[in-house]
Amino acid sequence: MDETDRKLIALLRANARAPVASLAKSLKVSRGTVQNRIDRMVARGEITGFTIKVRDETQAQRVRAIMAIAVEGERSGAVLRRLRGFPEVEAVHMTNGRWDMIAELDTDSLAGFSAALDAIRLIDAISATETSLLLTTHRL
Repeated sequence: MDETDRKLIALLRANARAPVASLAKSLKVSRGTVQNRIDRMVARGEITGFTIKVRDETQAQRVRAIMAIAVEGERSGAVLRRLRGFPEVEAVHMTNGRWDMIAELDTDSLAGFSAALDAIRLIDAISATETSLLLTTHRL
């Protein structure tokens, strides 16, 4: 991935529906070059999809958080398999340091959020958790 690819990705993050012609103009390359680069990044799995952004008020009732999770011993695989069964868990990131993984949570209410936390904390092999609500998100 070169600098033009990185700039193209930044433009697509700002507006995934931007016309190829306007992307080409911004990058000072041809439309064919932009389309070829997008196709190549999709084929290589560097771009895995295109999405939309919604106004914050359309998501106002959602309760979103990150949960740092410490796992006993070498049981991260088992914990990950259990977390896959929770619809509230949108993603799990393996990490280093004090916490073994970070789970992204999304629920429709505080009651649902509380229930999800209680259930996740009961997973065998989880030794500690720390959860923070996401108050504001700035997409880059």
